[in-house]
Amino acid sequence: MPSILPVSDLKNYGEVLSRCDGGSPVYLTRNGRGRYVVQSIADYEKQQATIKLLAELSKGVESLRKDGGLSIDEAFEGLGV
Repeated sequence: MPSILPVSDLKNYGEVLSRCDGGSPVYLTRNGRGRYVVQSIADYEKQQATIKLLAELSKGVESLRKDGGLSIDEAFEGLGV
């Protein structure tokens, strides 16, 4: 579960960062409103990889809609199966 903390809690940054190690981001607020997110690098990189994969899949779906695709038989022929 994500943590929501005031940005002033960064005075104890070690505690704030340790909350990120659990795999959930820490949301920081300023004047009662959300302003920042702190997360581990591993979680950030996983998120970026997911975004990139979804973008590539979207391109593939759009290409299929626009240009059509192969039948199952044509696909297996291309594989030499």
